[in-house]
Amino acid sequence: MIYLKSLNIENLNNKDEYPFNLPLFKTNKCVLFNKPITFITGDNGSGKSTLLENLAVKVGFNITGGNKNHSYQNHGVNDNLDIANCMQLTWNIKTCEGFFFRAESFFDFVKYIDKLAEYNGNYVFSPYGGKSLQNQSHGESFLSLFQNKFNKGLFILDEPEAALSPEKQLALLNVLNNLASTDKCQFIIATHSPILIACPNSETYEITNGNLIKTDYKSTKQFQFYKDFINSPERFLKYLFNDSI
Repeated sequence: MIYLKSLNIENLNNKDEYPFNLPLFKTNKCVLFNKPITFITGDNGSGKSTLLENLAVKVGFNITGGNKNHSYQNHGVNDNLDIANCMQLTWNIKTCEGFFFRAESFFDFVKYIDKLAEYNGNYVFSPYGGKSLQNQSHGESFLSLFQNKFNKGLFILDEPEAALSPEKQLALLNVLNNLASTDKCQFIIATHSPILIACPNSETYEITNGNLIKTDYKSTKQFQFYKDFINSPERFLKYLFNDSI
């Protein structure tokens, strides 16, 4: 299912303060969502997370993580959300169902769910595998959320691979593919993982010099870098350590 058809960012007014001073937000942008899974890649500081945070707020999700019904705050979360005011969304079917996953503040969400369970009973854990996410390893809690909570709607994920081993990234890849095939879910994902962006029935936008460029899998910087490193790690290490090895 493709709920969100396109995202337009305009009327940026070329402001000098953050986040408007990021190259990504210097000019108007249009992102078309043609597949049930869209990946956004790019280097640190390119604006991926800022883009997804503002999109999540525009949709109506909690900026710290969660959906429209999760009401809690973390004052440490970036509150530079003026980009959301410059966003125009075009929907095939408008929905507020879904979830915003933010790896950086995920355990603030976990603590919030635990607090709800204290007051309302352990049934609160039902959508999360039946037990507190704090009683699992970091990576296991990520996967438990993805496998149990995600079933219908628009899912915006910021670096979901952050706590996952390569094997667990493959497990997430399987979850994404299965959910996309149900025709009930759409995913927009910021990632550095060459494993995830291999997902079938997906498309990838790469942030390059402030532009969002649709890129095929083997042309992405992530794929090329990992491929080159694995094929010749000694070449990278020799350069990195100034010929000292």
